[in-house]
Amino acid sequence: MKQLIVVRSKKGQFSFLVQKRTVIQLSVLTAMLIIVFVMSLGLGNKGTSPVDVLKTLLGQGTAVNSLIIGTLRLPRIIVAVLVGAALSVSGSILQGIIRNPLASPDIIGITGGAAFAAVAFFTYFAGTVSIQWLPVAAFLGAGFVSIVIYLLAWNKGVTSTRLVLIGIGISAATSSLTMLMIVLSPIKAASQAYIWLTGSIYGASWDNVYALLPWVIVFIPLALIYSRNINVQELGDDVAKGLGASVQLHRFLLLIISVALAGSAVAIAGAIGFIGLIAPHIARKLVGPSFGGLIPVAALIGSLMLLIADTFARTAFLPLDIPAGVFTAGVGAPFFIYLLYRNRNK
Repeated sequence: MKQLIVVRSKKGQFSFLVQKRTVIQLSVLTAMLIIVFVMSLGLGNKGTSPVDVLKTLLGQGTAVNSLIIGTLRLPRIIVAVLVGAALSVSGSILQGIIRNPLASPDIIGITGGAAFAAVAFFTYFAGTVSIQWLPVAAFLGAGFVSIVIYLLAWNKGVTSTRLVLIGIGISAATSSLTMLMIVLSPIKAASQAYIWLTGSIYGASWDNVYALLPWVIVFIPLALIYSRNINVQELGDDVAKGLGASVQLHRFLLLIISVALAGSAVAIAGAIGFIGLIAPHIARKLVGPSFGGLIPVAALIGSLMLLIADTFARTAFLPLDIPAGVFTAGVGAPFFIYLLYRNRNK
């Protein structure tokens, strides 16, 4: 039985191989995401049947359903899907270039940089600068800290070990400074900062969708294009150089892609943790280590995880709306401990 599907253009300009199990997993996960998407749109204070949800999406719903589903729930759910995909692909790239199963945006400091900048915004600029600038501040924080990590890790090139160790150190430093600012800030700013640090997409609007969508559309395909380079880098720097790969250039470009995805996601949704850690591991179990299949599968898994977490967060304790990060952390923390236990002798 053939395990690979060959895809070629008519003129033979390009061709590639796809594993059958990857196609099957992508199909199953896409169907699951669509089902959860529709169900989530119907859940809330005012329940709506899947049929009415579909009618509303097609423009045939009542005025009330159009308001609740089209204006309040739909943008929030789309943001959950985009944020989950972005964090998952970012984590997949980091685990590949660092060659460490514990690597993720929140572990090596990218999320910490965004959090530090966001809390600084709440502490020093809240009330004087529009809250719409918060995503910009968070993204700049993630980018700045990533540059610092890369520069400190550089020594005639950047090795994966130095990158992760410097990242963990910078993450600890930014976490300490963030907590210090929260302690010294006014009560209102501190409460806002705590909610943001937990991670929540409460109140997401179409503006958030439009702000995040270009980053996902551009950088996830770029991650797929460079997925072959991640496969080569996982063989080790010496082997990759022997195969003719520009290791440092590719590592730098892949890190930029990872930072862009994580920074844009965190800027919109706050410091949601563990999605970028868990999703790549599940994807690797489903389709194997090849990043050509792992990246899209991880993106779908991350979208499903965050969509389910946010749906549960806004419906389980009505009328309260719990931050989705509470539930991702509740699943992610035991998973992280499990990974540490499994890799203790490696």
